Amino acid sequence: MFETAWIAALVALFAWWFSTGAILLLVRRSDISAPDAHGRSVVLTVPFLALGVAALVVSAEAHTVANVYLSFAAVLLIWGWIELAFLAGVVTGPERRPCPPGLSSGTRFLRAWTTVSHHELALLIGFFAVVIVTVPAENTIALWSYGLLLAARISAKLNLFFGVPHINTEFVPRPLAHLKSYFRTGPITAAFPIGVVALCLTTAWFGAQLAAATSPAETVGFALLTALAGLAALEHWLMVIPLPDAKLWSWMMPAPTTHHEGTDP
Repeated sequence: MFETAWIAALVALFAWWFSTGAILLLVRRSDISAPDAHGRSVVLTVPFLALGVAALVVSAEAHTVANVYLSFAAVLLIWGWIELAFLAGVVTGPERRPCPPGLSSGTRFLRAWTTVSHHELALLIGFFAVVIVTVPAENTIALWSYGLLLAARISAKLNLFFGVPHINTEFVPRPLAHLKSYFRTGPITAAFPIGVVALCLTTAWFGAQLAAATSPAETVGFALLTALAGLAALEHWLMVIPLPDAKLWSWMMPAPTTHHEGTDP
């Protein structure tokens, strides 16, 4: 059953929804807990990072259906931990102040970079680790998955910086509240068509490889990648189409509360 393309695509869709929701839930609970809750959540989830690394190494050995699913899960665990560390404010950047008004475009970009530079470097380190493990191996689904997530994330951040009509800030956690001042709500720029066209073409290419797959492992792998690329493209379109996408996870989130006394506003 798990060797069919439709099941693999549904697995990718559920994994994207569940992993995103789990991270947002953990971040929201830390937001309404003790001041050190964010850092504690990052430390306590290190075993998931270790599990992802171990799964990455094991799954690269052979290109089987089980290993394709395992490598995809490994990437989500590694990527998810880095994202949690970012949203928790542990791995962000040296600049943690809101963006002052009136900055030139170049100065604003450099300042925005310093707010997320450590996170970007962490993502690159993760990518190089995946490359080292998978390039000489038979199963490279993890490499394609991580590379796709990285490219889509860079494009999304650039679009938020340069400007898009619709920006959802509902789930921006307290440690990253200053990032909202670097977002720009307005007409799209050249960054949007470049990013969304690239992702749509990538989705189509993976879909073509899926249609030409000759083994169950190839079918599952390219189905996972097609679904993941399609979701990345959809997330870009939601920057211009005002749909209530936050409702996908808001129903499972605890209600926000006022800040604890003694914490930053």
